[in-house]
Amino acid sequence: MNVPKRRSSLVTYTLLLSLLAPWAPATAGVFSVTPVRLYMTPRDRAIAVTLTNEADTEVVLQADINTWSQKPDGTDELVLTEDLILAPPIIKLGPKARQVVRLALLKPADASRQLTYRMIIREVPEASPASGIQIPIALALSMPVFITPPVAKRQVSCTVQRPEAKTVGLQCGNTGTAYAQIREATLMRGEQALAKFEGGIYILPGASKIVGLKSEQAITAGEAKLVVTFDDGQSQTTSTTLP
Repeated sequence: MNVPKRRSSLVTYTLLLSLLAPWAPATAGVFSVTPVRLYMTPRDRAIAVTLTNEADTEVVLQADINTWSQKPDGTDELVLTEDLILAPPIIKLGPKARQVVRLALLKPADASRQLTYRMIIREVPEASPASGIQIPIALALSMPVFITPPVAKRQVSCTVQRPEAKTVGLQCGNTGTAYAQIREATLMRGEQALAKFEGGIYILPGASKIVGLKSEQAITAGEAKLVVTFDDGQSQTTSTTLP
């Protein structure tokens, strides 16, 4: 994912948190953010976000908010936006300090589909007094923000591509109006798991991605069933034929 940079001399390591439980605090080494994923409804004007300085020294944090979209092939695109604002946008935290800030929506929400953003909170590094060329490094956290009306739903379908010896590719597309995150996908034959994927892949509306299922043994042709489990714990099962 390409994260916009305001300074060419600033190298930012973005920690993508899609695999973490939404109730667990995200951490970038010197600071943490709770919650990891931010959910709003069209009625919400603002929600609370808690920032904690885990270090023994003061830290300065900066927040940028981007519209988050995906190309049809699933490639992420981020564009800076003023649809939402974190107040205040610059936060100074003393050692081990904690502060609650507000993420506010400044534009009307869409009543028919989900709006998706990513809020990137990064450490603002201090200039190094050492001689020579120094590149200050800032850690950053990238958190998804979802503004979801009641009618917005995911609609995911997956087709099995030709399997290799120990790998099966799934082409999964989302034709719905809300994001989908695949946490697990298992190809079954009877009670036997032929191949499995475990992780956390986001598929935004209108996009598709290839999910690789891996096996410890060769995969043979024949009938099978595919069980896809999403981040909310719901699953969908479909029958398929392996070529």
